Amino acid sequence: MDTTDVLIVGAGPTGLALGIDLARRGVAARLVEREDALFPGSRGKGIQPRTQEVFDDLGVIDAVLASSGRYPDRMVWRDGERVGEESMFERFEPDAGTPYPAPRMIPQWRTQEILYARLAELGGKVAFGREVTGLTQDADGVDVTFADGTTVRARQVVAADGGRSGIRRALGVGMTGETVDPAPFVVADLRVRGLDRVYWHAFPAADGSVLGLCPLAGTEEFQLAARLPEGSEPDVTEDGVRELVARYTHLAAEDVAEVRWASEFRPRAALADRFRVGRVFLAGDAAHVHSPAGGQGLNTSVQDAYNLGWKLAAVLTGDAPESLLETYEEERRANAAAMLELSTGVHRGEVQRGRATVQLGVGYRESSLSDETRTEPGPVRAGDRAPDAEVPGGRLFDLFRGPHWTLLGATAPPRAGVRTLPTAPESYGPGVFLVRPDGYVGWAGESATEDLAAYLDGVGVR
Repeated sequence: MDTTDVLIVGAGPTGLALGIDLARRGVAARLVEREDALFPGSRGKGIQPRTQEVFDDLGVIDAVLASSGRYPDRMVWRDGERVGEESMFERFEPDAGTPYPAPRMIPQWRTQEILYARLAELGGKVAFGREVTGLTQDADGVDVTFADGTTVRARQVVAADGGRSGIRRALGVGMTGETVDPAPFVVADLRVRGLDRVYWHAFPAADGSVLGLCPLAGTEEFQLAARLPEGSEPDVTEDGVRELVARYTHLAAEDVAEVRWASEFRPRAALADRFRVGRVFLAGDAAHVHSPAGGQGLNTSVQDAYNLGWKLAAVLTGDAPESLLETYEEERRANAAAMLELSTGVHRGEVQRGRATVQLGVGYRESSLSDETRTEPGPVRAGDRAPDAEVPGGRLFDLFRGPHWTLLGATAPPRAGVRTLPTAPESYGPGVFLVRPDGYVGWAGESATEDLAAYLDGVGVR
């Protein structure tokens, strides 16, 4: 029987990011995708600052920045006339610890191309046209069956197969959620004549429906996103999309030069009841489904992968205890629940895009992996994102980059896989900080004591 350490099901942003992280750690992982090619649409087009930091560490940030752009302001139209513009985001000044201060817009298909190229650079591959039809697991592994009758045995399986996850259903894991908006939506990628690319153009109708045309950075295309009247039936054929543009805007149907991709959806928010069943983990849309408002879904999904990758590697190499894997659900399910509430709030106009949506404040202070031993902690505490700072020889994020742990503020002899900086940045406050491979402070103390050694033992850093 064909075998692998990790089988990742789904080659979207979640699966590709996880494949990259495992590849750079030397873990034998296989990535399978039921479709014959990467997803062709723009759907998740916003990359939040925290995800840009993740992409920096994974080695793809230069390509993402080169292929993306800032979000344009929104231009509102009525009866063929421009009636006003507005910013899409609350303005706020980032601090010195934030190297990527603003969201970037890039179509999802391009993000996936970049991740796929990075995976290939590290020696990874995607097996397309491989649909999972069933799985069984025992104490030692998981047997996964495919539509062609073949079977792969893996030590661990990660289901990154989307909101309609077949693996989640096979495991019997339920989804708890709500309908965010009763109206049907259409999203499409198209080329349009007669509309500038300076603004995100919005065409509201008197009945509460609205059509938006957003220029997609790095392309000649616009993303169409339309909220249709309740009870209507979307037509996502090429002619249907052209008619939609003609109905809502001053443009004619023939001004739509090309429809590259189109889909319909109904916004909902749903959270899997569990993120792990034995040796099978749920990640990305398989674990949580968001409204697209606020750009939280893809970003939360990539960070699932970033959280899980180093933990799988630590356990599979035999250094860390199996209990480390329990912290994936502990940390990520609570985070996903908060992000679902946030994206629903943005969709309903209760939360503004900006400081709340950039995900720089996401952390794990309540996690069992976060050990704060100081009696008077400073601004950065165990469980917090470890911010950037200027340090001798460059930036702190340069020191973080890679699959290792980082110890700030001590010269205690670490162990293999731990880099050190004798002095922690002043912005962190007093103390010693052990930064996890995913850029969060795991342990913080007054000095490098025996407590630090015990913590390192517990996470498999021998």
